[in-house]
Amino acid sequence: MKDIIEHQGLVENIHDSHITVRIIQTSACAACSVKGHCSAADTREKRIDITTDEAGRYQPGDAVTVYGRLSMGTKAVLLAFVAPFVLLIASLFLFMAIWHNEAEAALASLALLIPYYYIVWLCRKRLKKQFSFSIRPA
Repeated sequence: MKDIIEHQGLVENIHDSHITVRIIQTSACAACSVKGHCSAADTREKRIDITTDEAGRYQPGDAVTVYGRLSMGTKAVLLAFVAPFVLLIASLFLFMAIWHNEAEAALASLALLIPYYYIVWLCRKRLKKQFSFSIRPA
């Protein structure tokens, strides 16, 4: 199994050492022959910012391959979905045991997500370094 995520894209903009690449993200069934009759087919255009010292090698319109480690996706899912879900469920049980009121426990548990996502937002510069993509000519 590959440990790398790759997407083909086009260089859209270059500013100093920052390159903006436009990729077409497709779901697994987007290439299916009956996708026009299915609502599950999904295609989205995304822009990815890449910081590299080799930005001078590229020009807008160049075909490139954007790649990153598969572990970045796993870590992103853990931070964005799994950890908040565990926090929500654990705090719900804790508040239910303390207050014996479902509505108050549910509201307090949901309110705990606000500081969680605020802390994630405060750590965005450090996380940006961990979630970085690389680029190479296509």
